[in-house]
Amino acid sequence: MHNDGNVVPLHKAATDQANASPLARLPVILLQVRDKAAQQLRHGLQELFDNADDTLFEMADRAQNNVDQNTFFEAMRDLRLKRKSIERGFLEKLFEAFVGLVQYDPAPAIAQAVAYVPPADTCRDDLERTLALEAMVAKAGNRDGFALGQLTARLNVLLGKRLDDRSNPLGPAMLCEYFLESGRNLGVEIKVKLIILKLFERYVLSEADQLYAEANQLLAATGVLPELKPAPARRALDQATASIQATPEPGVAQMDESVQEVFAALQELLLHVRGSVVPTLEASAETQPISTRDLLRLLSHLQHYVPAGTQDDFDLRNHLEQLLTRVSVKSGKSRVVGVADEDVINLVAMLFEFILADRNLPESLKTLIGRLQIPMLKVAVLDKSFFSRSSHPARRLLNEIAAAAMGWGSCDDYQRDSLYLRIEQVVQRLLSDFVDDPAIFSELLAEFLAFTSDERRRSELLEQRTRDAEEGRAKAELARRRVEQALNEGLLGKVLPLTVVEFVQQAWSKVLLLTCLKHGEHSSEWRQGLQTMEQLIWSVQRHTDPDAAMQLLALVPDLLKALRDGLNSAAFDPFATSEFFSQLEALHLQVFEGFGEKAGQPWPGLADEQPAMVAVEEHIILPCAEEGPLEAAPLALAPNDPGVLRVEQLRLGAWVEFLEDEDNSVRCKLAAIVQPGDKYIFVNRTGMKVLERTRVGLALEFQRGAVRELDDTLLFDRALESVIGSLQRLNRGK
Repeated sequence: MHNDGNVVPLHKAATDQANASPLARLPVILLQVRDKAAQQLRHGLQELFDNADDTLFEMADRAQNNVDQNTFFEAMRDLRLKRKSIERGFLEKLFEAFVGLVQYDPAPAIAQAVAYVPPADTCRDDLERTLALEAMVAKAGNRDGFALGQLTARLNVLLGKRLDDRSNPLGPAMLCEYFLESGRNLGVEIKVKLIILKLFERYVLSEADQLYAEANQLLAATGVLPELKPAPARRALDQATASIQATPEPGVAQMDESVQEVFAALQELLLHVRGSVVPTLEASAETQPISTRDLLRLLSHLQHYVPAGTQDDFDLRNHLEQLLTRVSVKSGKSRVVGVADEDVINLVAMLFEFILADRNLPESLKTLIGRLQIPMLKVAVLDKSFFSRSSHPARRLLNEIAAAAMGWGSCDDYQRDSLYLRIEQVVQRLLSDFVDDPAIFSELLAEFLAFTSDERRRSELLEQRTRDAEEGRAKAELARRRVEQALNEGLLGKVLPLTVVEFVQQAWSKVLLLTCLKHGEHSSEWRQGLQTMEQLIWSVQRHTDPDAAMQLLALVPDLLKALRDGLNSAAFDPFATSEFFSQLEALHLQVFEGFGEKAGQPWPGLADEQPAMVAVEEHIILPCAEEGPLEAAPLALAPNDPGVLRVEQLRLGAWVEFLEDEDNSVRCKLAAIVQPGDKYIFVNRTGMKVLERTRVGLALEFQRGAVRELDDTLLFDRALESVIGSLQRLNRGK
């Protein structure tokens, strides 16, 4: 078939389009991951909108005035009209994010809506939305961080890029950004937006574990880090009861019922440890449970005698048993703790056994945190939602204290440290002031969050300066090596006047270095600087070609101008510049006079005017900006080496502990990974740099156990998960 000149064959057009499309550069397995995720996310969005009508109708039905009622009805109508466009926009954003993986480095593309810190004069609506988003992302990260971290590590290996969890296109931060962007044209009030965000968390983010599990499974099956162990099943607490980790909304009718269901599930597990809090009397025919009020009175008595030293010798159940014995002797009846209260006592005691044995908490702070056992027990006796509501103020206070303590390094003068003093103040307030009003926990939580927020802002500022300094240092090192390479390519193997060699090495190298840093090695300015250096070297060499004289004559004016401009841009010493140009002029005159002479003949002129010549035979090494730059370790490790895999899984912001010897360790956070040399920069909790390691060096330390990653998930959640696991194993063994 004849093809007209203006007609492109169909198969060729399709091929060209495919080659031009970014999707053509995405690995096939990544397209499968994207499509599988899109299918689940579409289903979650559909469930969200299917339930949004009922939720908004209920809110309208409970509205106390016509204005609020109309607000919810209008929101229902707006949501119905824009449902399809929101779903479509969400999936389009998801697809764009995957395309972006092969178009640019996505690390800076962190969800702006989530990471956005509103200015001081921002409206309250934006602040409420930002706080809600931060809480959603943090909750999802704490719950599904293990599987998400594995997925991020696999994407890094597959794409040869360095993503983090917040820029992972399937991470909770990015999913929230897609949803915000796609629903930007919703004309609803902030209270309705918060309700819709809560629905997004319930029907989309809550199922992220399945999303990550399937994505990890697909990638592992095609050989992308198959040796990584699968993420553990959703927390044991969720297995005991689906609502354990739920955060019921205040005012929801089902809240009390949900709390009772959770506590009942825990009581079933605690059945076999009952009887540990009983008076040490002979069995009596008559037993009388003490009331919850009397139990709180006994605990308040014990609360004032909590030792300030180590908690290892303080057995709460033993002390309570002694008090019960005294009460029983005085009353003549065997006074016992009620079943529900005893279950709470046993559960809290087991939780603190885990907390005090937790390796992630610094030893010097365990003593302070251990003294919170009785206040936490009292609030749990008063309010059983302590075990089921992750936003419970007492529970949050314990988690916030543990999170702040994560990067706390012990020192000889630790009792004067601001964080230690603040935690000690919180503990002392609870021991001295908390009787039976849990409101004190909300007050102390607000004060502690304000304190840690100020500390975090200061540390983040210093941490950013540390990152900037390290990245600048790395960029300068890379530019220095590039200039060294250019100088060696231009000078090695040549015999040149010493004046010119010294000028190129000491002066023009600085011009090239500044040009490389400012414009990059692919710029026209860089090419012009190299060309000027090459022309200078050519201009002072002996030439036998008759045409070379005319070339030199034409070259010199532009060469001198380029040299002057370059030296001026580098603020070079004017006196030294003038002296060099005088010497260069003499060299050019001698070159002109020497045209036609044979190579190797002496330069024309008097013997004492002969220029000093030097043969450049050794590689030029420019001085470093700082002494002792860290070079990449010469030892190479296999990509599947266990130590290398541990390093690959280490995410930015992760806390680690370096063990210097048996008695000393350093806790620090991974703040940056900079090139060249894959330098891992670690900072302390104030944001100050404390350690620097190469990728290989860090892998070797993981191999020999000299460094370990700290578990920065919520302390209370980890403790409750561990206790439930232990109780489940105990029950299976009965």
